[in-house]
Amino acid sequence: KHMAPKLVQLLTEWTETFPYDFRDDRMMRCLKDVSHHVARGDEVRAMQQMTQRLIKRLSALGQYEEAVAALNAMAIERPASLKSKQASSQRSDILSVCDEPFFLAQQLTHIELDRLSFIGPEEFIQTFAMKDPLENNKGFFRKRKTSNLEAYINWFNRLSYLVATEICMPVKKKQRARIIEFFIDVAQECFNIGNFNSLMAIITGMNMSPVARLKKTWNKVNTDKFEILEHQMDPSSNFSNYRTALRGATQRSETAHSSQEKIVIPFFSLLIKDIYFLNEGCASRLSNGHINFEKLWDLAKQVSEFLVWRQVICPFDRDRRILQYLVTTPIFTEDELHLASYESEGPENNMEKDSRKSLRWVWPWASNWGWAWREGN
Repeated sequence: KHMAPKLVQLLTEWTETFPYDFRDDRMMRCLKDVSHHVARGDEVRAMQQMTQRLIKRLSALGQYEEAVAALNAMAIERPASLKSKQASSQRSDILSVCDEPFFLAQQLTHIELDRLSFIGPEEFIQTFAMKDPLENNKGFFRKRKTSNLEAYINWFNRLSYLVATEICMPVKKKQRARIIEFFIDVAQECFNIGNFNSLMAIITGMNMSPVARLKKTWNKVNTDKFEILEHQMDPSSNFSNYRTALRGATQRSETAHSSQEKIVIPFFSLLIKDIYFLNEGCASRLSNGHINFEKLWDLAKQVSEFLVWRQVICPFDRDRRILQYLVTTPIFTEDELHLASYESEGPENNMEKDSRKSLRWVWPWASNWGWAWREGN
């Protein structure tokens, strides 16, 4: 009986920190069995409240995963307007949906925080934890589920391709340059907010080869601000500039006087890389067979910091039209981006000419774009 309060405390910590463990029916059955054996009184009420919170969290998770799947299905349905520059004048572009950089950065932050909030710390563990030779292969945790972590990485990739699509789609150089300048301003606003993941996705999209090769377009753009942003996210010295900025954003968050100042959205792929190398760099067990608690403590500090960041509630107003556009509007594949780029600004060498020729053979509808290159340039 005297163990009941400690048992309830342990289970409460477990269900609140690692709720996704209990998506396994066997774990839920064990939890119910324990509930039946807990002494009556305050412990019973605490167990009931804990179970209700857990069920609510798991229900929200299921709804989120269904919503992401539905949005992905909508995005896959590629309307004909995306497959012809002749029809691009009828297709909405980002500027027709939102022409205010700060407001678009706010909506991107909504998406980032929404998706971050559903990544469980279990997913980091399941992604990188090497199989312990002493672990029973038939244990409870042999099944790995990292779908929310993977969905967040897919969002980064989608945003990068969306940026590249928006830049390559317009017929005229002036419009392409305007969109580049717009995304530079959006990236700057993301940096100011502390949304480093969207910032890096935008930079990645603008540095994709189909965009980077548009020299005539870039010549119409003032790139000073973009070069500063690239410097902030420069991968040299293990992203030292970014890490300095991240520490500054974290310190601002810890002493925040407003909800906006609490926002810290890390460059997620680098966070994953850091956790991976921390896990791989040290053995999980010492030479005497004991658990390496120092390593686990370092991993816990990394994941705990992430848990603080993901709990922030986005303070900005939602715009459903902009959000819908960002997550569902069709985007070019890599091949289609190259085709659009070549038709915007013609090939400059034999390798590019051969590339365009082979792509046109794969995508015969691209022959409709010939007029667009001549008119746009």
